[in-house]
Amino acid sequence: MRKMISKRVLSLHNGQDKQEVWIAYKGIVYDVTQSRLWRDGKHYEHWAGQDLTHELPDAPHTESVFERFKIVGELTD
Repeated sequence: MRKMISKRVLSLHNGQDKQEVWIAYKGIVYDVTQSRLWRDGKHYEHWAGQDLTHELPDAPHTESVFERFKIVGELTD
């Protein structure tokens, strides 16, 4: 069973308030801290600490990019 993570807790892992950089996609929270592309909690026009599910269609990559990141847990309301 995965750890449940609220949107509030996710928002604190934005690369500014805490060292960890997390994002959510399709209800799964990923740790992208080690990615050089997410340095300081920003990746192009996207900000960490939030659900990016609806932003992926505009990205130049597919959802398979998430396979390289550790899953932290499941996003709750």
